[in-house]
Amino acid sequence: MPTVFVVGAAAYVFGDTLALCGRLRWEKEVDSASGKKGYLMADQGDERSTDLESSSDLVKDEASTPPTVVPEDEKAASRKRRPKWLVPLVVAVVVIVVVAGLVGWHLVESHRHDSALESCNQAARSLRGKTGSAQLAEYQEASGVKVDQVKDAKTVADMSRSVKAAGGLKPPTIQCKASMSTSELNTEASKAKKLDGEYAAVSKSAKAVTASRDAKTLEGAKTALNSKKDEASKLLGDSDGKVADNATRDDLQTAMDQAGQIKGDKAKAYQEATNSLQVAIDRVDASMQAKSQADQQAAAQAAQTQASQQTAKRSKSSQQGLSSSHSRGRRGYTPSRPTTSQHGGGGGGSAPTPATPQEDHSNWRERLQNGTVSNGGKPVCQKGQACGIG
Repeated sequence: MPTVFVVGAAAYVFGDTLALCGRLRWEKEVDSASGKKGYLMADQGDERSTDLESSSDLVKDEASTPPTVVPEDEKAASRKRRPKWLVPLVVAVVVIVVVAGLVGWHLVESHRHDSALESCNQAARSLRGKTGSAQLAEYQEASGVKVDQVKDAKTVADMSRSVKAAGGLKPPTIQCKASMSTSELNTEASKAKKLDGEYAAVSKSAKAVTASRDAKTLEGAKTALNSKKDEASKLLGDSDGKVADNATRDDLQTAMDQAGQIKGDKAKAYQEATNSLQVAIDRVDASMQAKSQADQQAAAQAAQTQASQQTAKRSKSSQQGLSSSHSRGRRGYTPSRPTTSQHGGGGGGSAPTPATPQEDHSNWRERLQNGTVSNGGKPVCQKGQACGIG
């Protein structure tokens, strides 16, 4: 608009100058015509009507130009000849006005270009703040979240739509160079502003998805911790007197106390407490297993000792039974000595009385199995061998 105004003003001045020049020419012709009319009126009165008609024609020509009011005292001065420098001066003024218009136009265009460049740079800076490497990584992470990982499935759908509207998650290319024209800069600025709005929607959707995911993660962490606390409490009661190192139970009790003090909305704190409880539980289980193994080894050793004692006792009994069999075999038959009975003075003898064999009350089956049945001090039958007869 300022450029149009300057050009219009220059055209107006130029037109006014041309009108002024035409008016000067007309006045000169009027002066010539007036002198001629006076001369004709003095010498040729019959031709007055003709001169008047010529004057009326000139007046009609004057009506086609803007009227100029000239005072009576200036009419004589206007008939005088105009100075020669007037027309060049007017032309110079017109040239100056045109040049000034061109300079003004250039200044206006330069200002518009600078404004377009600044607007483009501002839009590009705002867009870069939403499409940096860190921001794009957050958007990528949010876009990868599944429906079963959030409390509100609508956030995942909104994220998908916003990413599609932005044309995908990729760094946009916006150029704002001083060598570009004003029109090109305005086009780039419009493009940057459009993308800025689209990525603003992506950022909002990503934050909603992340918040919904964190809410579900927090809920799961709290549930897991409560379950682990119940497990730890039960194990603490069941492990009393059944651990190799009672310090493990003390550590479990400490972990339970610390877990009971967890508060806030940070899922990581609940997860760490759950992990600490699990470590304490594993140590108590390992101590209980060590205690059980030690008890089993002790029981096995005691059983082995008892079996060894019983074996030794049986061996000793067998040796004693063998010795008794040998002794009884040697005194199984005892010959009687002859006795002399005197009848008066005559001599006569009686037959010897056989000795009564002693009764053996031992278990013959046992002696037969143990190989202790003897014949003259030698065993007759032995276990796993043939029995001798006679």
